[in-house]
Amino acid sequence: MNSEEFIKALKNIVKEKGISEEVVFEGMEQALTTAYKKNFDSKTNVRVDINRTTGEIKVFSYLVVVEDVDFGSETTDEEGNIVKIAPEINIDAQIILEQAEEMVPGIKVGETIEYEVTPKDFGRVAASTAKQVLTQKIREAEKNSIIEEFQDKQDEMLLGLVAMEDARNYYIDFGRTRGILPKSEIIPGETIKMGSNIRVYVTKIENNTKGPLILLSRKHYGFIKRLFELEVPELSDGTLIMHACVREAGIRSKVAVSSTNERIDALGTCIGERGCRIASILKELNGEKIDVVLYSEEPEEYIKNALSPAKNAIVNITDATKKEALAVVNEDQLSLAIGKGGNNIKLASRLTRYKINIKTMQEINAEGNR
Repeated sequence: MNSEEFIKALKNIVKEKGISEEVVFEGMEQALTTAYKKNFDSKTNVRVDINRTTGEIKVFSYLVVVEDVDFGSETTDEEGNIVKIAPEINIDAQIILEQAEEMVPGIKVGETIEYEVTPKDFGRVAASTAKQVLTQKIREAEKNSIIEEFQDKQDEMLLGLVAMEDARNYYIDFGRTRGILPKSEIIPGETIKMGSNIRVYVTKIENNTKGPLILLSRKHYGFIKRLFELEVPELSDGTLIMHACVREAGIRSKVAVSSTNERIDALGTCIGERGCRIASILKELNGEKIDVVLYSEEPEEYIKNALSPAKNAIVNITDATKKEALAVVNEDQLSLAIGKGGNNIKLASRLTRYKINIKTMQEINAEGNR
């Protein structure tokens, strides 16, 4: 391949990979400068120039005109040790004005003298170096492109392919890169099938030397929020507002919503006609239950709604400063209000941010008769 064919091929590659052409040329010139010093003359200050049109490569040695040769200087550090300070211009690249004028009459301090030193067999070194630089730049460009594509995906839900697993993680393929779904972050009891498509929530994105590290979850409460936004477009257009979402993955989630349009029922809109919307969400959750709760500015009403599926609770705020409340329920609603293992009342407390104590009407009456 001659120089022109090489340039044409290089430009096609950088265009295809979306790499800056100038970045590649500058990288090659720097690498060739290093290669020249390694293979031909380690002491000489050189500059490599690649013609952007013809691909011709030339190596130039240069000298900088100085008034007096600068050998550097010495100083001491805080501990009294002598520290050498290198000259601003490499000694090998300095030429005093008197000598320079003999070579180039009228030259001034600060100007340079250049002469070509391109070796006859430098093309072989150049070809090998060019291949290495191009490969490196392609990798860097692809890594940066992937980082740009995924850097704003944190706290979003993505659809990917289950590509691989090991003892601790599943690896989810998104096409250009993979994310890590720890087995501790799947919904308890669910089975992940290799080769299947799966929805995942992005909890964290970090950039490292190999590209973005994408950490995923299906247990995070944000996964529920994004599922609702996917199935209930009114949440995205502002007709409905999601005020809070809490979750005990695999057991129960609670979502508090309200409507900005009095003619639109917030709960009915989330559930959908014949329960179609909530059914689509539940399908993703391996039997996990969801309570869609109507949000209220009145804490008593909000807490009453949050205790769903328990009904007809009577709520009193016992300490507004400490955010404590008492909920009184009928005997037949007590187990529903508390939930299995206390999960319902715990989630209701987290949703409303109130410490909720529960008593039955019978207990209240008994206390009143004492």
